[in-house]
Amino acid sequence: MTVLLQSSVARATPIIALDRQAFQALAPQLPKPTQNWLATVGFVAAPDSFALVPGADGKLGQVFAGVAHAAHPFALAALPLALPAGRYYLSDEGLAISTEQAALSWELGAYQFDVYKRESRTPAELVLPPGVDGERGLALATAICATRDLVNTPAEHMGPEELATAVQLIAKQHGAKFKQIVGDALLKQNFPAIHAVGRASHRAPRLIELNWGRAKDPLISLVGKGVCFDTGGLDLKSAEGMRQMKKDMGGAANAIGLASLIMTLKLPVRLQLLIPAVENAVAGNAYRPGDVIKTRKGLQIEIGNTDAEGRVVLSDALAYAAEHKPELVIDLATLTGAARVALGGQLPALFAKHMDTARELVDLGLKLDDPLWHMPLWAPYQEGIASSIGDIVNTGRNALAGAINAALFLEYFLPLQQDWLHIDLFAWNDVARAGRPVGGEAQTLRTLLAYLEERFGG
Repeated sequence: MTVLLQSSVARATPIIALDRQAFQALAPQLPKPTQNWLATVGFVAAPDSFALVPGADGKLGQVFAGVAHAAHPFALAALPLALPAGRYYLSDEGLAISTEQAALSWELGAYQFDVYKRESRTPAELVLPPGVDGERGLALATAICATRDLVNTPAEHMGPEELATAVQLIAKQHGAKFKQIVGDALLKQNFPAIHAVGRASHRAPRLIELNWGRAKDPLISLVGKGVCFDTGGLDLKSAEGMRQMKKDMGGAANAIGLASLIMTLKLPVRLQLLIPAVENAVAGNAYRPGDVIKTRKGLQIEIGNTDAEGRVVLSDALAYAAEHKPELVIDLATLTGAARVALGGQLPALFAKHMDTARELVDLGLKLDDPLWHMPLWAPYQEGIASSIGDIVNTGRNALAGAINAALFLEYFLPLQQDWLHIDLFAWNDVARAGRPVGGEAQTLRTLLAYLEERFGG
């Protein structure tokens, strides 16, 4: 951790965090030499900017930092890997950034994926007062960084078995129950769709399950798409399309991150986490275009394209989740390129059973700078995924409304009355921003957590 929750700020350098308006108000009150220095270096408190101000002895005396606003989750994220190594604290002269936001933004700014490559440098440290606010900020940052690590890890070292190990680890940490159904046992226990997609890989497909909480609390089922690598199957992707497919388990990674937060913060819910984990590989026994695959629910899926495998493995997991009659099902999946074409990488697509829930989540996401955007479960498009030889086909008739078609496909595997959120996300930063380096990303974790806390208490 680069955030230290302690009372003493001895030998730490003050940071004065300001937005443009606060800087304009404070600047005339500063000592003239400081005013001149800040003018010389061009500091105007632009977000993610900073200025090092020397003291009378020529050593670093204070840091002026520009932020978008005090509640921004990445307010201080530009600093840990840019400031000189050492220890810092937030000065009372600046904006009143909460301890939670300060801890979160600093830790996210210090994130480096260093499993295969040494850290570029040692991050600077931030001293914050001890207490529950700082602990919550660190819990959020820990879950986000762990989610990034899972997505960033190459498929060679993050296959279905390794993904199961990650879930088993958090189960042990929180006293949760863990189990998995592996390989041909999927057929014996009626998970044929998961088996069909994953059977061509030498790494056995599996359904990973974690259960936590008290029987009296409302049940929430989290389902994450765990395609640990996606070649496209026999409908093989191009080299460019396959390049980042280690991230096709990004839905699973985000579901694991959210589950860990629910348990860490002890939300009064009963949690079921389900990860159908497979590798969509090419081999003689790979499932084929035109095949008809049986599912746990009994519906027969015609395979229009083997590269639309995510919805196939999710079908069994969603049907299994519904059998336990949860109060809410949330699935997270890197499901369609169509959602990225419509909304880009920074805006996950949200599909919800209830319009008021969708609006609440969109508003929460905007408030927390962890956005998602509502898209419709447009029932008239169901005819586009009708099959002439099965109950349903895993591809639409054409490229139109691809993300909606995928969501409508998943809806078939849940009871009509089941409350459900489907989030089609990118789980990746393709452009670096402060605290968000290029690579795996946690998306909607903070928004979903806030929604669950509001709905179920905590």
